[in-house]
Amino acid sequence: MATSIIMPKAGMAMEEGTIIKWFKKEGDQVEQGEPLLEILTDKVNMEVEAQISGTLIKIVKQEGQVVPVVHVIGYIGNPGEQIEDKTLYEKTDVKEDKIKTAVLNPHDDIFDVVVIGGGPAGYVAAIKAAQLGGKVALVEKDVVGGTCLNRGCVPTKTYLKNAEVIENIENAAKRGILLETASFKIDMNKIVEAKDEVVKTLTTGVAGLLRSYGVKMFYGIGKITKDKKVLVDNKELIQAKKIILAGGSKAAKLNIEGMSSNLVLTSDELLDLREIPRHLAIIGGGVIGVELGMVFRSYGSDVTIIEMADRIIPLMDHELSSELYKSIVSKDIKVMTSTKLEKIQEKDKKLMLYTDQGIIEADKVLLSIGRVPDLEALSEIELEMNRGKIKVNEKMETSMEGVYAPGDINGMKMLAHAAFKMGEVAASNAMNKEEKIKLDYVPSCIYTMPEVGSVGLTEDEAKAKYEISVGRFPFAANGRALASGEFNGFVKVIIDKRYGEIVGVHIIGPGAAEIINEAAALMNMEITAYEVSDIIHGHPTFSEAFMEAVADSINKSTHLPKKM
Repeated sequence: MATSIIMPKAGMAMEEGTIIKWFKKEGDQVEQGEPLLEILTDKVNMEVEAQISGTLIKIVKQEGQVVPVVHVIGYIGNPGEQIEDKTLYEKTDVKEDKIKTAVLNPHDDIFDVVVIGGGPAGYVAAIKAAQLGGKVALVEKDVVGGTCLNRGCVPTKTYLKNAEVIENIENAAKRGILLETASFKIDMNKIVEAKDEVVKTLTTGVAGLLRSYGVKMFYGIGKITKDKKVLVDNKELIQAKKIILAGGSKAAKLNIEGMSSNLVLTSDELLDLREIPRHLAIIGGGVIGVELGMVFRSYGSDVTIIEMADRIIPLMDHELSSELYKSIVSKDIKVMTSTKLEKIQEKDKKLMLYTDQGIIEADKVLLSIGRVPDLEALSEIELEMNRGKIKVNEKMETSMEGVYAPGDINGMKMLAHAAFKMGEVAASNAMNKEEKIKLDYVPSCIYTMPEVGSVGLTEDEAKAKYEISVGRFPFAANGRALASGEFNGFVKVIIDKRYGEIVGVHIIGPGAAEIINEAAALMNMEITAYEVSDIIHGHPTFSEAFMEAVADSINKSTHLPKKM
């Protein structure tokens, strides 16, 4: 009897898919697991695999057609088999949950590792476990790539590039490039489409990597059962020897009056806006707030940032915070620090924000007070927690033996690149290797203009532990920075005087997010300031500023005036 091929439901929000290309034609032999066709969902291209071996006897839906989920798009059967007309219906008569089960897990497999969550920690853990010879499954409720790729770092950086282009246009005349007109228009539809194209390219790439390593995909909400199995969408159990819980995080909320207004957005919704707010108020002066504040100011919005702490980016070094504040206010962004938001009221399609410093009117509000672990997978089990975050050891293992929790869900370092490493460590230990996490020198980056990069201890933290020496080098004395017209900012290096060990590096200026990686690498290798100051750097480069700041920490910089 012929088996139907259906349009899969690849994500909770997916309602339909577009057939991009059939890889086979009617009459072709297909093997189980072989890609049959490529479809386009609302976020990503993906391949649909054959669930059985046989002959593609009928293609019901052609390339270019938009098909609702769980509708029949073709049939696999025996050569020459005829399909009765009554079976050529638009939608299968099997319930959606049974179709989803049949398509996504036709076998009663036992996996070495099942990963819940396809974000940075999850997909890297799945690939690492597969590289170590494991039979691996990954459960994802939406699209692989997680918050960073789909709704966070990557989309934000595409928007920040637009802001950089706009700033270059505005500064062109200073460099002798005289435009006939300095005016420009913002097409938010095209901006969103360009952002979505970047996201689609990367998520497609991640999906391809997982396929290449033979990782079995399950789409739905994964939950850990009391007997240490994984339940998908409350319908299907997956058996696993080890479980890696990489549920990631979600936007933190404020429990105050008015937060339920549909004019109050998280970064997820803001990145999909098709219009530019006349006045955007941002609650939170952390990384997300300052980055998106600069973006929408460049697009033409009046922007106000409201921060409860006494400075923006309050977790970073004081000098970085002060320098970035100067840059932000120079772009006519209003910054209110030491300010408490009391309530929000919606009036005539506008929002009134009541603070202890006065009332602010806005068209849209961005809530960016940070992120909290997503614990959706824990409804049936209890794990030891630490202030709302899953407690793990150096091996990323939780209080339940054989269950690991890398990434944002443990709250150790809520950064995608830290999650990559945590995912690798979790997978290695799940596959019976011995590896411990080391997160002492994880760099942090802010992609504002100028960029910010930081690794290690702040000056205040270092003073509490060591007798320190601080070296500084301004980009205003760097040849590449001057030639590029990007000479605001500095590099600051903190060393332990006793041994010359570099304990903190803080950069604000051009290329900061790239230079900080050199600093992190050297600090991980425990190379001293004396050794770094002797490393020859290319000239002229922005990274020379780092080398000079290190040299200054031991009074060896040749491009700074003699200290008195």
